[in-house]
Amino acid sequence: MLRASAAVERAGYPTVSIVSTGFLKQAEVVARGLGLPDLPIAHYPGVPMTDSVEQLQSKVEHELIPQLVKGITAHDVARLTPAAPPEPAPRDIVFRGTLDEVGEHFYSNQWSDGLPIIPPTLDRIERFLGYTDRAADEVIGICPPDNREATVWNIAVTGVIAGCRPEYMPLLIAVVEAVTDPEYRMQDAGSTPGWESLIVVNGPIVKDLDFNCGASVMRVGRQANTSVGRFLRLLLRNMAGFRFAPGAGDKGSIGQSFLVALAEDEDSVRQIGWQPFSADRGFKAGDNIVTVQSVVGISPPVYTGSEKAVEHARILAEVIGGSCAYWSPVGIAYGKWHPLLLLGPSIAKVFAQEGWSKDDLRKYLYDNVKMRAHDAERYAYYVGLTDFSLADKVKQGIVPPVYHESDDPERLIPVFQKPEWIGIVVAGDPGRNQSKGYCSNHVQGPPVSKPVRLPGNWQQLIAKKQS
Repeated sequence: MLRASAAVERAGYPTVSIVSTGFLKQAEVVARGLGLPDLPIAHYPGVPMTDSVEQLQSKVEHELIPQLVKGITAHDVARLTPAAPPEPAPRDIVFRGTLDEVGEHFYSNQWSDGLPIIPPTLDRIERFLGYTDRAADEVIGICPPDNREATVWNIAVTGVIAGCRPEYMPLLIAVVEAVTDPEYRMQDAGSTPGWESLIVVNGPIVKDLDFNCGASVMRVGRQANTSVGRFLRLLLRNMAGFRFAPGAGDKGSIGQSFLVALAEDEDSVRQIGWQPFSADRGFKAGDNIVTVQSVVGISPPVYTGSEKAVEHARILAEVIGGSCAYWSPVGIAYGKWHPLLLLGPSIAKVFAQEGWSKDDLRKYLYDNVKMRAHDAERYAYYVGLTDFSLADKVKQGIVPPVYHESDDPERLIPVFQKPEWIGIVVAGDPGRNQSKGYCSNHVQGPPVSKPVRLPGNWQQLIAKKQS
């Protein structure tokens, strides 16, 4: 809403944005990032979705309407933010002290994630820059809502802080290219569902950088998985402004955390005759690819056991489909939703041996995971989509006619909107029979994939590092 208000203000017309109590600080952060710190706001006290009809009417009449009238009639069109004071140059020394003192300085300035950091000294940064051909001052992308530039230099700085190794640098740049792509909607990474960004890594670089793609693949412990995952969280915190302290931009109501990046087990994928996740994303098998997508919820671990593919598919549909059903209406509302299925290698092998392709599994899930239409509309209402109607979504062409074949509230509708939108990654312990499902957050954080651009002397650098 604030972004729309800013566009109208710049066109020369006054606006007032309605913001409830819990969003006031975030609204201030977004307004500053938009260059309009004085953007008029009408404050709705409390939580609208938990107020009675009488309370809602009273607050609108006695609280909102006076603010709206005053805001429209009494303010000049908001002025652009005055030029911010200059920030330190890349090579300026901003603090000197012991390791403990540096750590405390970062923590007190909200630059850390609460864990100890590696001080970004000039020599450490230079070592990272040695693993890319790109200029240190090249701007890779812009990080809203703070709208800071993500340069090669400050990507290296963030990599140092996160505990990455210098040779991770090409991968870190690709991650930033993905999340700063406008399609990813980085500006929404602090929204109330508290979604997190999940990184999926494909290609020979998985072995070059010693990523774990086997047992405990989503646990902390392997430096590549752990520090690359931490890097992205620190980037969102320090460049985009998603801090949760008072006055910051993160409004995740409860939130969740990924501290690791997910690497696909491409050896297992190749052995069973499937294509890797990166090929599903439009690249060639064997390309070094980074994909980043939002995750708003995770299923329980799903154990399946049979030599028959359909038996595995049935349980996956029941458990993962059930976990995703509640959030599916939000995807229906926005017409975009990309759940991700993480299959254990032993489970993927059964499907392949029985002649199932990934598309066969996707179609099975689409055909067999259903929910009641009434539940979809009820769940959407509770999220705040109070005017949600399946009939309207079909009329608008947002979802296909299958979602409104009748007015029967008990009719069953698909949980997964399009089979091709279901991502499938193979990873985890090959000696166990476990899989997992990840729900994405509709148009916020759809999968965005970028190639990893390696320097010309990459093989020599890696060989030297491994010797």
